[in-house]
Amino acid sequence: MEYRPHGTGGPASVGSVAIEPVRSYPPDPPAESGMTDTRDYRRALGSFATGITIVTARASDGRVAGVTANSFCSVSLDPPLVLWCLAGNAPSRAVFAHATHFAVHVLAEDQLELSDRFCKPSRNKFAGLEVTEGLGGAPILEGVVALFECRREQRHDAGDHVILVGRVERYHHTDRPPLVFHGSNYHGLGRP
Repeated sequence: MEYRPHGTGGPASVGSVAIEPVRSYPPDPPAESGMTDTRDYRRALGSFATGITIVTARASDGRVAGVTANSFCSVSLDPPLVLWCLAGNAPSRAVFAHATHFAVHVLAEDQLELSDRFCKPSRNKFAGLEVTEGLGGAPILEGVVALFECRREQRHDAGDHVILVGRVERYHHTDRPPLVFHGSNYHGLGRP
């Protein structure tokens, strides 16, 4: 993006010296060139390291769902809002659409197997796990780095995903090292 001071349409000036706009880098692709290599685009996105979460919910009819997601972030401190993204074709979409609450579990670096369990299709991802009931009936998993229990506030369709925004009503966190995802692989922070 070019540098242009707020409220000006041309080069900025300091005293009597004109400051020319900085050239964009990298150059913007021509408008007619569409993105055709989605695999390469996905690799580029994988350059950004993220934490790993499991998001859980219970619909009003009692159905539960849980999915692994790395598309989680803070939106606002006041009010306390977070968001995460769910694939538009996810089998659990109906549960999250009808749930009043969802719980975001930030995984610890020793919870890779739990991440794998919740990213694969299964009739009952919670089988054999000890869970408690959180706000709105959302299943709560133990031993996580942080937990955010949220009331669903907004839902936005965006491309091939749905963005779910929640107001944090209760949370807790620990000092455990988190599980990290980068370059299509899991990583730990390697700290004690």
